[in-house]
Amino acid sequence: MKGFDMLNFLRPSFARADRIAPQEAVRQVAAGEMTLIDVREVAELRASGKAAGALHVPLMVLRMKCDPASPECLPGLSVDKPVALYCASGGRSAGAAQMLAQMGYKTVYNLGGLHDWHAAGGAIER
Repeated sequence: MKGFDMLNFLRPSFARADRIAPQEAVRQVAAGEMTLIDVREVAELRASGKAAGALHVPLMVLRMKCDPASPECLPGLSVDKPVALYCASGGRSAGAAQMLAQMGYKTVYNLGGLHDWHAAGGAIER
C-alpha cells in the first residue's frame, strides 16, 4: 500500500483518546448525548452482559462497522456525536478509540472496562 507505515502508531501525532469519568459517561449516555460502544468479543458479552444502551461492535469489525466511508457503517453513528468505548479492562477500547479518532470522529473517549461503567451506576443488560 502506498503511504502505509506499520509504525504509524509510534508517532506522536497519532490520534489519542482521553479517558472519561465513568459517571459522566453514564450521564451522557442516559441523556442521549453520547454513543457507547462495547468492543469485546461475543463470548465476553454472553458471560457478563453489556452496558445498557451500548452498541456491540467487536474490535475486529470496528473499522467496517464504524467508518463513515464504509457501506456497512452502522446507521445512527455520527462523527459529530461524542463516542465512548469500553472493553474488559480498557486496553482494547483505547486502541479502538484511537481508530475512531483517525476515522474522523470529533470527540472520542476511552471509558475503560465494563466494571467502570457498572461501578458508576450504569445498568447492565443480559
